[in-house]
Amino acid sequence: MALSWLALGDSYTIGEGVPVAGRWPQQLARSLRDRNVALDDPLTIATTGWTTDELDAGIDAQAPRGPFDFVSLLVGVNNQYRGRSVDDYRAQFDALLQRAVGFAGGRTSRVLVLSIPDWGVTPYAEGRDRPRIAAELDAYNAAASDACSHRGIAFVDITDLSRLHGAEPAMLADDGLHPSARMYTLWSQRAQPLAERLLRTTD
Repeated sequence: MALSWLALGDSYTIGEGVPVAGRWPQQLARSLRDRNVALDDPLTIATTGWTTDELDAGIDAQAPRGPFDFVSLLVGVNNQYRGRSVDDYRAQFDALLQRAVGFAGGRTSRVLVLSIPDWGVTPYAEGRDRPRIAAELDAYNAAASDACSHRGIAFVDITDLSRLHGAEPAMLADDGLHPSARMYTLWSQRAQPLAERLLRTTD
């Protein structure tokens, strides 16, 4: 029987501008199946533009029925884009982590968080204060990493990949902002070893 997956997030999880098969969760599921981890494609609750509180409301609206064998979370870029405070993000993100653990049947070992990529390196950010964007996203990611560490939840940092490759045309969707399937491949490859380890646990 295939392991179930609930993927929570925003445009980076729904894969704005790429085919469904190109999203990082779908790519990760395929790579794990190739390694004999029977992980199903995810049930996805994610919408382009969502902030942490909007994701929370979206979860309420869809009311997914767990428990799930695996839960992923990637959210926060729209909080930063709208100029919201890190303190607000920290509190709302931690509440989402708590919900994620609940959807995983209380197993922190079956929850995986990805860091927020840096959209400031993309062509879309031309003319904006790129160092400020980077600094704010670093603060957001530090808050997310700390929350995960406190709860014993796996955290995968993909921000460096976005900074290294995020301005390359092949790594961008047509809008010049969101990642292409090729960028999502890098994220999937970064997450795969840890996701495999989590899914092979028996607790």
